[in-house]
Amino acid sequence: MIKAFDGVNEWFKVNSLSINVEKTHYFQFKTKNKPSLNINIVCDNKSITPATNIKFLGIYLQDSINLSCHIEYIIPKLSSACYMMRSIRPIMPINTLETVYYSHFNAIITYALLFWGNSPHSTKIFIMQKRIIRIMMGYRNRVSSRSLFKRLGILPLSSQYILSLMLSVVKNKNFFILNSENHNKGTRQLNNLHHPITNLTVYQKGAHYMGIRIFNNLPPYIKEISHNIKKFENCLKRFLHIHSFYSLEEYFQHKFSQPFICISLLISVIYDLCFTAYKC
Repeated sequence: MIKAFDGVNEWFKVNSLSINVEKTHYFQFKTKNKPSLNINIVCDNKSITPATNIKFLGIYLQDSINLSCHIEYIIPKLSSACYMMRSIRPIMPINTLETVYYSHFNAIITYALLFWGNSPHSTKIFIMQKRIIRIMMGYRNRVSSRSLFKRLGILPLSSQYILSLMLSVVKNKNFFILNSENHNKGTRQLNNLHHPITNLTVYQKGAHYMGIRIFNNLPPYIKEISHNIKKFENCLKRFLHIHSFYSLEEYFQHKFSQPFICISLLISVIYDLCFTAYKC
């Protein structure tokens, strides 16, 4: 870390720039079982102070890598969006309410979602999402919101996380290894992504590992079109709108048999027709 900082500092000096020591901090990412290292970084005879959390490109990061501080940061913004929705609902049509939802609520929860969407603290955000959906449709808190998500064509948080992560995976396939590149045995998983072996829970919940798990669990007819990003996105959206998964556990427990795939394709066509009619 010290050598890396010295290299950065040297680059600044060569390019006639300087580091503002007062606003510069260093970060140690660590797990619960690993203590912090005693590091002393000096710049121009001044010590760089450590930080446990910091805002970087609109995301609040923690040294424990659980992103709970970012979730706590966006909750007040989402509460304001719920209050706004409750205030304007009696006087606005549904299409206007949807516009407000996407601009003041959805835009917040989808930003950097593939980094914090698998956090255990994300359930707080999902509770707020269900609340605003019920407000939009004029229902009380005890009414199930699953059918409301489908009627509005809005993805629940976990389904939106799956979509965001899968688009990132197919756009960056060069960072992943296919099973066919590891062995030549003719198995059904030959075109799946290779699963790295790891016991570290933090890594298993991360975007790279979870992206592999989710992609490999997709129905075959969706995986087969992953080379066409636009077609893949549209097909995956239809699939997620139909099932409206509330959690990753629910998604992983879903089994995709061959007869189901044919039925799913038929349902997706019917869904498109019904969704278009509802919007009209």
